[in-house]
Amino acid sequence: MAIRIEFQKHGGPDVLKAVEFTPGDPAENEIQVENKAIGINYIDTYIRSGLYPPPALPSGLGTEAAGVVSKVGKNVTHIKAGDRVVYAQSSLGAYSEVHNVPADKVALLPDAISYEQAAASFLKGLTVFYLLRKTYEIKPDEPFLFHAAAGGVGLIACQWAKALGSKLIGTVGSAQKAERAKQAGAWQVINYQEESVVDRVREITGGKKVRVVYDSVGKETWEASLDCLQRRGLMVSFGNSSGPVTGVNLGILNQKGSLFVTRPSLNGYVTNRAELEEASNELFSLIASGVIKVEVAPDQRFALTDAQKAHETLESRATQGSSLLIP
Repeated sequence: MAIRIEFQKHGGPDVLKAVEFTPGDPAENEIQVENKAIGINYIDTYIRSGLYPPPALPSGLGTEAAGVVSKVGKNVTHIKAGDRVVYAQSSLGAYSEVHNVPADKVALLPDAISYEQAAASFLKGLTVFYLLRKTYEIKPDEPFLFHAAAGGVGLIACQWAKALGSKLIGTVGSAQKAERAKQAGAWQVINYQEESVVDRVREITGGKKVRVVYDSVGKETWEASLDCLQRRGLMVSFGNSSGPVTGVNLGILNQKGSLFVTRPSLNGYVTNRAELEEASNELFSLIASGVIKVEVAPDQRFALTDAQKAHETLESRATQGSSLLIP
């Protein structure tokens, strides 16, 4: 028997329950992973709440974890039992002691990277990879705006931007978070509680504004983000922690300078094993060389059975960087 977290109905963190189950064998193109550390991501709260409803209820939760392969399906040749692996694009159910995952969605984990580092950084790191390297290729010395710079994705983006020699302007909600983003490599930091993001971006760039804005906040920042863009600039909306952007009048893109907007996700950029290897190799080399540091605060490590508390903490916006469930 093993334990996993599931929910029978949509709602707040209190709908999450720990249940016992008997893991089935992996299918022919799957592997079975004994999870050692499980990543908690903001998208998990959208699925739980019903914003992004799962295929059916009751449902498991989570798509990211690192662990040891315990069984392999009969068609799997590139992974064997005993391998250390990490995954971030599994079917729902990673909040579990054991999870069956499509073998092509799994990356082999170098010995230099711990299970906790991997689970804390894989989905977020792959997200930063596609944002800064594929959606728009950030150039050295190029200033750009990145919202929520002290969040899990944001702190990796600060470090990656610094490694690229580019100038990340990060928004944060407190002086403490400003300090954290700066330490991670943000070029400039804007505390949106105390100053106008648009005015500060104009000031920092000498009135030029930026070519690209990365926005995971959504509803609260949509218009301000557009106002930070140069003519024909690109607005990258990749999350909605303040609520979804809805009822958009496309004419606003014309009025604000013939702007472009995209709503990307990892599943649109990493679609096969070759793309996963390209992205994970670049991420792992940056982590293994210490260019990207992945640290999880002790109070952001939760027992698997404390998933409810973990979600309450995440949604309070009190966290910095990544949070983990430990089976």
